[in-house]
This record gives sequence, C-alpha cells and structure tokens, in this order.
Amino acid sequence: MIAEKNSSRPYFPQADDSRPVDIKCVGVTKIFRDFWMRPRVRAVDGVDLEVRRGQVYGLLGPNGSGKSTTIKMLLGLLTPTAGRIAVMGKRPRHVDTKKEIGYLPEESYLYRFLSARETLDYYGRLFRIPAPIRRERVSKLLEMVGLEAVEHRPVGEFSKGMQRRVGLAQSLINDPQLLILDEPTSGMDPVGARQIKDVIEKLAERGKTILLCTHLLSDVEDLCERVAIMFGGKVRAEGTCGELLEQQELTNLQTDRLPADAVAEIQAVLAKRGLGLRSVEQPRRRLESLFLEIVDTARKEGTHTSGARSGGQIADFLRAGATEAAGDTEADGAEILDSLAAKAAAPQPAPATTAPAATREDDTLAELVARPTPPPGAAHPAQAPQAVEADTGPDDDPDDDVLASLTRR
Repeated sequence: MIAEKNSSRPYFPQADDSRPVDIKCVGVTKIFRDFWMRPRVRAVDGVDLEVRRGQVYGLLGPNGSGKSTTIKMLLGLLTPTAGRIAVMGKRPRHVDTKKEIGYLPEESYLYRFLSARETLDYYGRLFRIPAPIRRERVSKLLEMVGLEAVEHRPVGEFSKGMQRRVGLAQSLINDPQLLILDEPTSGMDPVGARQIKDVIEKLAERGKTILLCTHLLSDVEDLCERVAIMFGGKVRAEGTCGELLEQQELTNLQTDRLPADAVAEIQAVLAKRGLGLRSVEQPRRRLESLFLEIVDTARKEGTHTSGARSGGQIADFLRAGATEAAGDTEADGAEILDSLAAKAAAPQPAPATTAPAATREDDTLAELVARPTPPPGAAHPAQAPQAVEADTGPDDDPDDDVLASLTRR
C-alpha cells in the first residue's frame, strides 16, 4: 500500500483564514548603522510574515540570516528601519502586548543563587500575579517540566538542559497567548527534547500561538504547521512542511517483506513502462525512538537518576484562547482588530492642535492588518524611509512629560 505522508507527525488542522492574525510583518527592514550613521549591515530586508492564532510557526535559517533581529523587533527591543509590524493587534512597543507574550531566549539568563521555585516566583511577581495564584502556578509548572524534585536547588547548580526547563516554565508563568521560543531544546538530552516537543504540541492544541526558532530541522518537521526559511535577511521560502518537502517526481510504496522473485517481477513490470526500481531496502526506526525506549525501560526498572524527571501534565491554568493575568480577562485578538478597523472607518473629528499618537497608531495598525500580504519579491510601499515616522511621534516616549516637569523645577 502507499505509505501515508507525515504519518509520524501530529495532526495539523486545515488552514483557516478566519483565525485572528497574532503576528504580521509587511516589508520589515532593519539596517544597522555605524557612528556616522552610514549603513553598515542590512540584517533584515523586506520580510513578510503572517502567523495566525493557534499555529506553530517555524523560523529557520543559518547563523546571521536575521532570525534573532526579527524576533527582537517583534518584542519591541529593536525598531525597524522600514516596514510595519503588528503583534496581537498592536505595535510591538505597546505595553499591553507584553502581558500576552512569553519569551524563551536562546541563552537562559537566570539568577544562579535563586532556586527554581524562587526564580518562577520572582517572574510571577513582575507580572503582578496575586500570591495564591502565583504559588499554584509555580507548583504546576515545576511538575510540568519535571523539576519538582529539585525545586529548592540553586539554578546555578543545574545543567544547561535543566536551566532550559526553568526558562520554559518562566515563559509560561503569565499564561501567554503568544509564545516565542528561541532554541527551546538547546543543550537537552533526547529525553528532555522529546518532552519539550510534547509540551509545545499540547500548548498548540490549546490554541496558543508559537513562533519556534531552531536549528534542529527534525523539531520543525515534527511540530510546525508552517515554516519560513531565511537567508541574507530575506525570506527565501515559506509554506507548510508538506508543500516545501514533497518530491513530485518520486513515489514511495510500502508493503510486507518481499522475496527476491517478487522483487524481480516488480522490476519486470516497471521495465515495461520504461521505469526502474531505484532501491529496495528494509525500513529503519529512528534513533530517537530507540533511545527513548531504552531510557523508559530503565525508569520502569527503578533506576535512580539525579537529573530532571519525566514531565507531568500541562498546567491547567494554561488555558486556550485569550490570556488572563492577575484575574483580569483581556479582549482577544479578533476583538482588538475589529475595534481598530471600526475606529479607522468612523468619521474623524476636526484635527486638534496636537494629534494623540494613539489615534495615528490605531489607524496604521488597522490598515496593516487589513492589507493583504504581497507576493514574494514584490515591492513594498512600507519600505520607504518615511515608514519610520510613527516611532518618532511626541507621545511615543511616556517619560518626556516627566523629564519636562523635572526641568521646570
């Protein structure tokens, strides 16, 4: 019989264009300049991305291809030189979006003298999560990533893989709707990597949007619904794994073990049609599955280990849909985008002496989300230098009024 395609991968839902857009980039360009403001490096060049609610989206590319710069612009840590970005229906620098984003950086920057529990409690305090909810979430996350047995050890004594587990738990403490993971399985053994991939799959099933940046291509094949491959700051290919990997010129057949005479008969039949049998071989299991089977057998025998344990169930506070932090329910992305579009369509009052920056921002984002993504290689009006003007408005920096009042004293 014909082998089923991607039979070892999780089921991906059919593309649904009605899902809200959680990330949209149009013609995004980032140029780093030297001291004299001369262009030095074009790190990102006209990138278009569209990530919808509930997708696991893979961002691939070799070192220096622009992946990390793109992520920093999505987080509002860098300002694009040209182009437009919308994250959860708002600009990346908008403070309200931070409550709905979880971020795991490529390197786990943790306070080495804090324990795993103290580390998660610290980040929960930053999100102003009430103490009873915070304690419950910390316990469930530690169990989920398999660190409940070592929760009181300083993280400075952890291996890199165990620190990555703490980092993943930290990125989930606020129950984010959008999760950005940069090399989540870096430094992990095959058992830990498999557990983290299982966690990502279950989070996607609950409707979380996940942007996955990794060099492990097998992780991308296993997890991602869509993939973008970058090189030289540009997106060179984008689509589903099936679209990108399918070889139209070949056909795979799978059947029971054939004797030599049956293989000879098949070759004769193919020869009549002018075709040849390229290879006959026995299927092989993946090394990952063999490794996990051996470890699982050892665990069932009661063999002791001082490392992380097998992870538990997904923490029940990681709900599907919009984020609830500190008991406050936020409007989901669809309602935000609808309200922005309504504001753009409504008649505008006569311009005042100083127009609020928020109104300009809402109109621009509504136009951005409604604008269809142009085909690859097409010119983008947003790439013009004047696209940066929204980042230089008088209300962009909330500290301006404070500084002015201090100056007048």
